[in-house]
Amino acid sequence: MPRKPKAKAKAEIDVEEMVKEIVEEEPAPLDQFKLEDLEGVGRVTAQKLRDAGYYSLRDVAYASAHELALVIGSEERAMNIIRSAQRLLGYGHEFITAKELFEKRKNLEYISTGVRALDGLLGGGVEVGSITELIGEFGAGKTQVCHQLAVMVQLPRGSGGLGARALYVDTEGTFRPERIVQIARHRGLDPEQALENIVYARAYNSDHQMLLIDEAKKIIEKENIKLVIVDSLINHFRSEYPGRENLASRQQKLNKHISQLHRLASLYEVAVVVTNQVMSAPDVFFGNPMRPAGGNIMAHGCTYRIWLRKGKEGKRIAKIIDSPMHAEKEAVFVITENGLEDL
Repeated sequence: MPRKPKAKAKAEIDVEEMVKEIVEEEPAPLDQFKLEDLEGVGRVTAQKLRDAGYYSLRDVAYASAHELALVIGSEERAMNIIRSAQRLLGYGHEFITAKELFEKRKNLEYISTGVRALDGLLGGGVEVGSITELIGEFGAGKTQVCHQLAVMVQLPRGSGGLGARALYVDTEGTFRPERIVQIARHRGLDPEQALENIVYARAYNSDHQMLLIDEAKKIIEKENIKLVIVDSLINHFRSEYPGRENLASRQQKLNKHISQLHRLASLYEVAVVVTNQVMSAPDVFFGNPMRPAGGNIMAHGCTYRIWLRKGKEGKRIAKIIDSPMHAEKEAVFVITENGLEDL
């Protein structure tokens, strides 16, 4: 739990001071054990696992035996190691009732978008533990939403944020720290501190992009990261695997990347936000010919899908097109120098 600010009159406590104190507090690690504590895992095997991206017991406990066997050479041995990790972490295999799951979901956390209409559309904001996809043409506002969320997550709990940092993976070179300064200043935060609380990486190809997500596991808990942004998710995959002859390879690799992000979201309890490009469907003669890139892999892989488009007079319209719990509806907002704002 975040530390409360030092004793002061409530009127004197400003948002900037609260955020600085909360995000600088280093959280206690969730895993008590090292990989070497697992049955059948010595120093050499532990290093092999780390080199392959399995840094904690949770990574091992939720891996498939097939995945682990590719690292250590034996599926039977991999299954024993997975079971050992699950035992040490106390993970059971029992079923629970829908009511128990309902009670558990009551404690879910959300990151506010800073726009009441958008938060209402999403049922409170961007959900932790899930993947939220932002779809739209160029200029629709996808990157603007990402910039705003990277600031909003820093606000204290109770003010729309989680008192945490953001990790921003930029595949298109569109991240602008100057924009963060503008939004942070409007939200009452110290711009310098807001920039410090965003961990940035530029991904130069699809392999590098996937490697960065694996490397993120090393710093998520240490840096108190609660939001991971990938803008855009599919850019490198589309450029590196052009044409129908490469479609199967691209989709398999993309599916692996989305699975990687799902695991990151659920195991480390972070919100994952990705942006997606659109493509034109030449066989559509009526209605909107634009379709989200990535096909069914993206459609099935992302928990919540939001389509952003330009409206009249500078308005932006967000519509939920896929969600396990929300109805299809729209929200309208504007983008100003201060960031995203309600009409």
